[in-house]
Amino acid sequence: MNIVAEGDTLNRMVEQNLDRVFRALADPTRRAILDRLAAGEATVGHLSEPFPLTFAAVSKHLGVLERAGLVTREARGRERVCRIDPAALDDARAWLEFHERFWAERLDALDALVRAGSGKPGGSR
Repeated sequence: MNIVAEGDTLNRMVEQNLDRVFRALADPTRRAILDRLAAGEATVGHLSEPFPLTFAAVSKHLGVLERAGLVTREARGRERVCRIDPAALDDARAWLEFHERFWAERLDALDALVRAGSGKPGGSR
């Protein structure tokens, strides 16, 4: 019973992580912040420069990215330096790859059925 309960807990944790990651990635401003951080670490002030948002609004976006595990912030003196953490995407990548394989197999099977049906005289209709 403990094994099943532990597995259920793990599944819920993975699902919650997926929810946080996809929720964070759903916003174009947060995706743009991640794009900027992909080039290297940056301060919150530097990240907020190109956006027509207040420093506080950018900081809130960074909080969403942090809770999703996509970004880490570190205090260096008076500045907060941010960096991307791509490992947080591992569960999302695995989920997407599973579903890509799942649907590719289903579509290949459907294609085979359509091709087999279209080879008959008069079609399959």
